[in-house]
Amino acid sequence: MKPGFGVSPGDASAQTGGGNRREEILLAATSLFAQHGYNDTDTQALADHLGVGKGTIYRCFASKRELFLAAVDRVMTLLWERMEASSHGETDPLERIRRAVWAYLDFFGAHPEYVELLIQERALFRDRKKPTYFEHRDRNAHHWRELYRGLIEAGRIRDMPVDQIRDCMNYLLYGTMFVNFFRGTEKSAECQAKDILDIVFNGILTASERKRLLTPPFEVSTPCKSRPHARAKAKGEGAA
Repeated sequence: MKPGFGVSPGDASAQTGGGNRREEILLAATSLFAQHGYNDTDTQALADHLGVGKGTIYRCFASKRELFLAAVDRVMTLLWERMEASSHGETDPLERIRRAVWAYLDFFGAHPEYVELLIQERALFRDRKKPTYFEHRDRNAHHWRELYRGLIEAGRIRDMPVDQIRDCMNYLLYGTMFVNFFRGTEKSAECQAKDILDIVFNGILTASERKRLLTPPFEVSTPCKSRPHARAKAKGEGAA
């Protein structure tokens, strides 16, 4: 586990205003889960860390599993709030995209413990049909679909399936987040966002090359089809 995730009870109270017991528990639990791992985190140690009885934790969360999943859900709720706040009051859709990308990268860059929780959930809770990250992504999909449709109708981006745009943007950010976590980066979130959006908005090809790729033999002859996820195939799902 990565060092530097520790949160003292005083820090927790300061960040939660001292009155939100549930939030205080989640904040401390996030730190302990990230530092020690789910299996090696003891709820009694969490209670001792917070200076409360173990029963206080179980009055808020019925089990350690519920506590962990609530901590992951909190991470994704905070991410969405951060991205929303980053573009508050901005009316230009492209600028809203730029700010949201910057906010996403800055959020996870400032909180490696949040990435650690996403990794642990995927590794330890494989019985879940959909990880929390993707639950939140799909829950907020309408926001991005509307934004991209508006840009297409305004003639500002190419007319293409909005989910194709949304998926590609998500893959770019999701991958960058994990690469930054495992390898680190010397670039700021702002610079990384600028690099990503330069490629997304402007592409890498000249106008003549784009025209050449739209003619045979480079033209895609068959439509792309989605494939069942490997886990679904293993369980016999998605079969005709």
